[in-house]
Amino acid sequence: MNEDLVCSRKACRETATRAVLWRNPRIHDESRQKVWLACDEHEHVLRDHLSVRGFPVRTCGIDEIPADAG
Repeated sequence: MNEDLVCSRKACRETATRAVLWRNPRIHDESRQKVWLACDEHEHVLRDHLSVRGFPVRTCGIDEIPADAG
């Protein structure tokens, strides 16, 4: 696992194990995906933060991040 991949949760410095893929449909079409990295503890926190706002969101493993996401 790559220790350079750090969780995106504020103040968390844990190694990321998952990716949270999302987009803001008011700004981006289906071809645009943003990526937040998450440790095991914060995956649900980041996912819930986005889904409560109505953003399309899904999670995947770090090794499954689409090449065009960013």
